[in-house]
Amino acid sequence: MTDRPILDVSGLTTRFHTLDGVVHAVNDVSFSLHAGEFLGVVGESGSGKSVTMMSLLRLIPMPPGEIAAGTVMFDDENLLDMDLNQLRKVRGGEIGFIFQDPMTSLNPVFTVGRQIEESLRLHKDMTKKEARAQAVELLTMVGLPDADQRVRAFPHELSGGMRQRVMIAIALACTPKVIIADEPTTALDVTVQAQIIEIVRDLREKLDTAVIWITHDLGVIAGLADRVLVMYAGQIVEEAMVKDLYGNPEHPYTQGLLKSLPRLDQKGQELHSIDGQPPSMYSDPSGCSFAPRCPFVHDRCLKEVPVLVEAGIDHRVACWWDTGKGEARHGR
Repeated sequence: MTDRPILDVSGLTTRFHTLDGVVHAVNDVSFSLHAGEFLGVVGESGSGKSVTMMSLLRLIPMPPGEIAAGTVMFDDENLLDMDLNQLRKVRGGEIGFIFQDPMTSLNPVFTVGRQIEESLRLHKDMTKKEARAQAVELLTMVGLPDADQRVRAFPHELSGGMRQRVMIAIALACTPKVIIADEPTTALDVTVQAQIIEIVRDLREKLDTAVIWITHDLGVIAGLADRVLVMYAGQIVEEAMVKDLYGNPEHPYTQGLLKSLPRLDQKGQELHSIDGQPPSMYSDPSGCSFAPRCPFVHDRCLKEVPVLVEAGIDHRVACWWDTGKGEARHGR
């Protein structure tokens, strides 16, 4: 990886204006991604993982959505300032997106081959014949059997695992610099999940493409990621290299997530759950969002929103309590 990030997000803030009020979906999120890096983004449902990544490419519906603040620098250009024609060249061309549910993401009235070819002809100016040949090659690359026949199939004629392979082929079609995968294995059985994960891992190594993998499954990300972001209530609460995060989690939320995972090296260990419920996203955070569920909460947590501070080498945490020292953190 190079020192200079290929993607640099700073202060990203996304809101949704609804009849019930303003939903504070993403709150001052900052992170970077380097060329060839595999970045995991974890957190429970509703933590803002998908909205954050969709906001990068302005894929949220606007209105009711609104990107209220922030910058998303990609190749020295702010994606949030681009006009739609410029942004369309980035979407699918420079940055590929694998959506969670391929059945709703693929167009049901077009063959899968045509949907791959559309991206190739738009971004690479290929002829129809060239695009068809490339589509077959891509489907073969992602492990779809009988690719020369399947290219003429409609989405409903394929299984869930096959459809997800088609989505990966579409995302890879133009050899993007970044692929964002939004829980791509959620609706698949465990055998197919393993196959999809292996495909993405192999293609990432072969093509040197940076990957952002969104998931709620800490077990999956342990064997995939170089670095992990942990999100809670629309904020990043911890960021660390994968081994450091699993070996030395600093945030009480991360610790709670890891204690809820069964481990083969700790037989007979009792699994724990995190008490309480996530906060309402209709209120602007005035303190730590995890405070009502945190075993280490103290007065400062209720009054001030914690910021990410250094907790080690390439390790940052947003918490007013130092769990390692067993005392409150001082200063910012």
